[in-house]
Amino acid sequence: MVQIPNTPTSADVARLAGVSRATVSYVLNDTDAVRISEPTRRRVHAAARELGYVPHAAARTLRAGHSRMVLMPAPAVPVGPLYHRFLGELQAALGRLDYTVVQHGAVGQGDEAARAWAELRPVAVLAPGSGLGPHGVAVLKRAGARAVVTLGPTRVEGAHALLMDHTVVGHRAAAHLHDRGRRRIGVILPEEPGLEFFSRPRLTGARRALAGTGAAVTALPLAYTERAASE
Repeated sequence: MVQIPNTPTSADVARLAGVSRATVSYVLNDTDAVRISEPTRRRVHAAARELGYVPHAAARTLRAGHSRMVLMPAPAVPVGPLYHRFLGELQAALGRLDYTVVQHGAVGQGDEAARAWAELRPVAVLAPGSGLGPHGVAVLKRAGARAVVTLGPTRVEGAHALLMDHTVVGHRAAAHLHDRGRRRIGVILPEEPGLEFFSRPRLTGARRALAGTGAAVTALPLAYTERAASE
């Protein structure tokens, strides 16, 4: 019969390294509040590796009031290579700072989603297009989030904002084409659910840009299928 070894604890690490449990906690949590000599740090890390000790993330979160997790809602719409590249670069950049990017499955919008995210005690939330409002931001901050970042056409009270107004995007694209002599302009409207968040404001912006110019703006519904592409 194979005996399963007990999970090593910080007390085991402390005994092997010849230090206190508090010292183990300071070293493995990289705490700056207490000065620990470099030889002691090396001894603690060596003991942790020898025992296969891994700090308990939930316990560390409880002590700190937040995790090292940066949470992003999983996109509810189809995404392409540009999004995956952005996510990869974001994970790499935050990883160098000892943060972990986690995508959370869709559980609703706005304040309902904020309560679900808050249960994980993230240190920050990046919430593009989630419908997050001031109350949801407050829920996240009370749960320990140090930063909440939204992406959309307007600012949300209490959050940092990356402003992107798709009406302006459509307006500028149509004006650019009109300035170069185009008088019949089509705006593609993807038929996949959720993408109207981007396409409808862009159509509105294009129509505003060309109002009174005599140019025509045509909405072009398009499904992401081979048949639609061939028509």
